[in-house]
Order: sequence, then structure tokens, then C-alpha cells
Amino acid sequence: MGLLDTIMSASKGGALQMAAKQFGLDDSGAESLLGKIMPALAGGLKQNVQSTGGLESLTKALSSGNHQRFLDDPAALQDGSAATEGNAILGHLFGSKDVSRQVAASAAEETGIDVSVIKRFLPIAAATAMGALSKETSNGANLASSGADAAGGLLGKLLDSEGGSGALKTLFSLKKKLF
Repeated sequence: MGLLDTIMSASKGGALQMAAKQFGLDDSGAESLLGKIMPALAGGLKQNVQSTGGLESLTKALSSGNHQRFLDDPAALQDGSAATEGNAILGHLFGSKDVSRQVAASAAEETGIDVSVIKRFLPIAAATAMGALSKETSNGANLASSGADAAGGLLGKLLDSEGGSGALKTLFSLKKKLF
């Protein structure tokens, strides 16, 4: 199961419904937006995992964080800490606010949703995606106990199901345009 599927099925779509309500979108608009930005998030995650120490850092984050709460209790997405945590995740995944802005601009072009809404939605999407990854890996327990090869295989499966390699190319091209 991919990250998007996990988000969509958790709490009967409650996280997506909560995010839609929070940003004045209907459920289908939020689903479309999430579908447009998830490959960029997955690409950033894949890039980080492939960097030196990246897998260990992710393993630590998944095993010590409480990211799954965003899927188990969608109301947690309305707490200010969700956006704060999501912004930290975006910073780690993209390395630059400029990349986040480019992802938002691209999603705005593709969905017709105002870019200012997408900029506020991105941190919530990042926190929710980390929750989905946490759920897929049983709060990091599978990663922590199974070793780097098994963890890499699991992450590869999750990311590839989200179009990770295409997203990675898109992310690299965005970074080249910006820097």
C-alpha cells in the first residue's frame, strides 16, 4: 500500500476530510491536491533516505515521533503543532522554502487551487505523509528491528507506489531552476 492509499483509508478518510475542511476545500479538491503533491514529498523522502545517514535519521524519527496520531486522530491536524511539525518535515525533505514554493506553484497550476491555500496545506500534507509512513512501518518498529536492507526495500516499495522516481526527477529539476 502506498502513502496516499494509507492516508485515504485511515480513519475512513478522516485526515483528508479534516484537511479539506481546514482549508475550505471539498473532499475531492483535497484528494486531488494531495495526489499532486504526494509525489514531490515521496521524492524528497527518497532523496533523503539515499543520502548518508538518511535512513538512520528516518528510522529514528519514525520510532521516536508520534506521527501516526495525525491519521488516528484527524482533529490533531488542526493543532498548531501539526503545521510546525509539517514545516520541519518539509525543511528536511526539500532543504529550501523555495522548493516548497515551487511545489505549491506547480500544484496550483495543475489543480486551479489558490497557491496561498496550497502553501498552508503543504505542512499538513507533510505531517500526514509522515503519519502514513509511520503507520506503514508500525511506528518505525519494522525499520528499527529489520536492518537497513529490509528498511530500504520497504521504503522503496512505498515510494515507488507514489511515483517516487518521477517525483525525484521533478524535485531535481525544480532545485536546478532555483539554484
